[in-house]
Amino acid sequence: MKEEREDMNARKLFYLGPQGTFTHQAAVSAAGLLRPVVPEGFDLIACDDVPQIMQAAQNGEGWGVIAWENNVEGYVVPNLDALIDAQDLVGFARVGVNVEFDAYTLPDTGLEDAYVATAHSHGLAQCRKFIAEHHLDAVTASSNAAACRDLKPGEVAFGPSICGDLYDIKRVGSAVQDYQGARTEFLVLARREEVADLLEQPKTQDDVDYESVLTLIPLVTGPGVLADLLDVFRDAGLNMTSFISRPIKGHDGTYSFIATFDAAPWERRFRDALVEIAEHGDWAKTLAVYPRRERPSPPVASWMLPQGGVRLDDRHLPEDWQNDGMVRRELMW
Repeated sequence: MKEEREDMNARKLFYLGPQGTFTHQAAVSAAGLLRPVVPEGFDLIACDDVPQIMQAAQNGEGWGVIAWENNVEGYVVPNLDALIDAQDLVGFARVGVNVEFDAYTLPDTGLEDAYVATAHSHGLAQCRKFIAEHHLDAVTASSNAAACRDLKPGEVAFGPSICGDLYDIKRVGSAVQDYQGARTEFLVLARREEVADLLEQPKTQDDVDYESVLTLIPLVTGPGVLADLLDVFRDAGLNMTSFISRPIKGHDGTYSFIATFDAAPWERRFRDALVEIAEHGDWAKTLAVYPRRERPSPPVASWMLPQGGVRLDDRHLPEDWQNDGMVRRELMW
């Protein structure tokens, strides 16, 4: 670990180092966001990996910041799995960072000399077109900033714009990611007891809406088991905005389900739903509770839909749509 400054009264905030990572940027944003809660401020401490961050937070040494979800690649799966398995950690704040990747080489080399592209796995995934266009072999680094810091001859590193000056390397491309508008959301983690204290006051405030991430594991299988579980939330009038599954490691055909709701666990309807699930004998665990983000409505515009597939629009509905050749092909009947 590396401390950026030393203040005996400040709270430690652990992030994935080295300096210059997107997580570092998120930690800076989180420190500003949470300053009203921690007026003494924060010491930002770089860690070598996410397990080290989570262990430090688990030990009560401070709070941790981890990447959570990207609007191009989805959930950061290793971090999601780690939080599901964590003994006593929960997310209580969420901060977003716009993700743009610049391409770098060593000062005395150029793009024409490169044959390897290096970055964090998510960074490589978001720069596929650049990698293919320049015929580079992808090599994963522990972080984007580490790829820039440890840059070698023959390599191109992808990282935030801050890395150029930070590590004295040459920028050979700007905003080289495949998609513009990419954004990564980060969670701030602490022990559950601390989070319960932090959220005690918000429970009494009506002017802030919350979002909760819940993990669920049905302990029986069979037709309708998952549907019955989700019916509990539907009947409670809870809006579910995300739902995915993750395998229970080492056990074939077993899964945990991760759902995001527009509600907080202390709201009566949500609390009653959680009680009902517990009484059914299913397993549940709250992973995060934080102020709700604004979303577009409707969330998906027509131009965002992938190619193929079927969307029936009353304004352009074929006279006999069930016998329409394109519809039958896409629906495979």
